[in-house]
Amino acid sequence: MSVIVTDSGFARDDWADGFATLDERAANDTRGLHLASDTDPAALADLMVGVPAIRIDFPSFADGRGFTLGRQLRLLGFEGRLRAHGHVISDQYAMARRSGFDEVEISDELAQRQPQGEWQYRADWKAYDYRSRMTG
Repeated sequence: MSVIVTDSGFARDDWADGFATLDERAANDTRGLHLASDTDPAALADLMVGVPAIRIDFPSFADGRGFTLGRQLRLLGFEGRLRAHGHVISDQYAMARRSGFDEVEISDELAQRQPQGEWQYRADWKAYDYRSRMTG
């Protein structure tokens, strides 16, 4: 099982269509697209066409390539649901949101180690960024 983290806290996964990798996804597939963290950013413009949701894998909390992919997708105009999946820790929640992710999917085990309150503490991600501190 997994837990979905949003600005409101923990929630159940309401994405019913599932996710498919590039190899699994067929033409006119209604499932979301699951991207590995080593996906070539140059390929994103073609990959996002007609995709309602994209889930990007974070194999380790120390692997920040997913943040880059998420940001690039938003800069390219992707307006669908964008989910970080895997080893994202509560300290990285604000970065995920600033990078364009709508939500984070974590394991039940991580949710037990880092309860909802730790994630909600970082939910005001717009107010606490370095730019506002530098110009304020």
